[in-house]
This record gives sequence, C-alpha cells and structure tokens, in this order.
Amino acid sequence: MKWCLGVLIAGVLISAASAQDSPFRKELKRADLSGTNMEVITSINEIKPGDSSALHVHHGEESFYVVSGGTIELPDGKQVPFPTGTTGINRRDVPHGAFKVVGDKPIVYLSTHIVDKGVPLYDTPK
Repeated sequence: MKWCLGVLIAGVLISAASAQDSPFRKELKRADLSGTNMEVITSINEIKPGDSSALHVHHGEESFYVVSGGTIELPDGKQVPFPTGTTGINRRDVPHGAFKVVGDKPIVYLSTHIVDKGVPLYDTPK
C-alpha cells in the first residue's frame, strides 16, 4: 500500500512539474553556467496553427531566433507577421507570450534561456 501511494504521489509531482513547462518546447541541451547558480537551456519550439502561447515569465533571460515564421494573433485580435529570421530577447521576469498562431504555417523558433538554476523555466506573471 505504501509503495502504491508513493508511486501516485511521484506521478502527481511529475505532472505538476511538467505543467509549468511549454508543450511546444523540446529541450536540446542544458548545462550549468560557469561560476554562477544559473543554467543555460537550448530548445527548439514549434507552435502549430490554432495553438496559443500562454502569458509567462522566465527567471532569467531568453534569447530566440525564428527558424520558420508565420502569423500570430495578439490578445486584442490584431494579426501580425512573425517572420523567419526574427530575433529577440525577453528580459528576466517580464511577461511575454500570449499569442495564437494563425494561418496555415507553424512557427518554429530556437530559444536559449540563461536562468536561475532549480526554479521552473516557465512561471505565471505576478
């Protein structure tokens, strides 16, 4: 009985931890940032038409490069291009995301996070 309860609790904890990640992100590499309590995480992200990126923050910096662009819809309904070759940096604890991919092309981008080690990569803005 204790064994079953332990497995159940572990499953709940794993589910809760993964709920804080993006379903669109595939991690490619993670390493400690030398001399700090931070880590570097490189990922490829694909958001398909009809899918939405939730408003979120990171506890560190995120750099991105759009490998395959498309069109996004902002919360106010405005549609804007998010073209291939776009680059950007999302600053520590600054809310971003909150867009929906529209049209017929997924958006694919490479992201590199330099973030505090041991905290969720994605978090809800305060």
